[in-house]
Amino acid sequence: MNRFWSDVAKGLSPYVPGEQPKLANLVKLNTNENPCGPSPRVLAAIRDATSDSLRLYPDPSAEQLKAAIGKYHAVDAKNVFVGNGSDEVLAHIFLGLLKQAQPILFPDITYSFYPVYCGLYQVAYETIPLTEDFLIRIGDYAKPNGGIIFPNPNAPTGCLLALIEIEKLLRSNPDSVVVIDEAYVDFGGESVIPLIANYPNLLVVQTLSKARSLAGLRVGFAVGHVDLIEALERVKNSFNSYPLGRLAIVGASAAFEDREYFENSRKTVIASREKLISELTALGFEVLPSAANFVFARHPLRDAEKSALALRQRGIIVRHFKLPRIDQFLRITIGTDEQCAALVSALKDILRD
Repeated sequence: MNRFWSDVAKGLSPYVPGEQPKLANLVKLNTNENPCGPSPRVLAAIRDATSDSLRLYPDPSAEQLKAAIGKYHAVDAKNVFVGNGSDEVLAHIFLGLLKQAQPILFPDITYSFYPVYCGLYQVAYETIPLTEDFLIRIGDYAKPNGGIIFPNPNAPTGCLLALIEIEKLLRSNPDSVVVIDEAYVDFGGESVIPLIANYPNLLVVQTLSKARSLAGLRVGFAVGHVDLIEALERVKNSFNSYPLGRLAIVGASAAFEDREYFENSRKTVIASREKLISELTALGFEVLPSAANFVFARHPLRDAEKSALALRQRGIIVRHFKLPRIDQFLRITIGTDEQCAALVSALKDILRD
């Protein structure tokens, strides 16, 4: 460690993002990017905004985008917070809402950035084990806490918790902030955003990186009661008043306006997912029920790490986690039909070895 590092830097265990290799002709199924690409209206809006106006700072409040999100989700713009990707939004949530006297709760198998934020902001936490079927059991969260957070669908499992279960959780934790991270909800789940009208402790986080094909633009948002949003605005304006550039604001706004393209893209990924699940099952894989744009699968006769390496040698990369309970699973992004076909063909070859 460098002698100039602070004690905070010395103590961090940073998040490791999915690999972004610079290789030609690679079948990249490791970071859950959308194979469909962004709406043409998004690209047109960005082109139109590429002008001399880029010399000016963007709107620090991104009111245009908040209005577009509010209109789409039938909420007031004052209930919306936006940031530089949902990871930044989550970072502000951990500092502004989840840094409490009591430990916060989240699943033992979940988005691996959560414990990183806890380390960065010194937030006490307790992990709650998923069931043997890798599901969240609401009753396990019936204990004193400083807040609760989990993705729905969960990551990296892809498993979905029903809206009625989340409402039970909200009713049983009226004095704690409950954060539902809906990065993948558009691929098979039902958003809990309509519940914010009845539960002032509910905060919902979404991203434009997945279902809206804008991972390269870096836009995320949260929807909740104005008191929760105000806390996030206070943190944001103490950190970076201009998290979104002009191109991000207009591009993201256009994405919410093109509902037809969004629906077609979403349905395309869902259809490809169901086809891939069927093909993997036929090869002997156990595939967890997925409501996301990826599947989580393991084969009883093949070591997952060796399979991931064998796929890589064939020009296909998937995500493998060397973590307890899930080290025999592969997380496979739903790509194009051609990419999924290449994956299945490679797996057939590997399983014959």
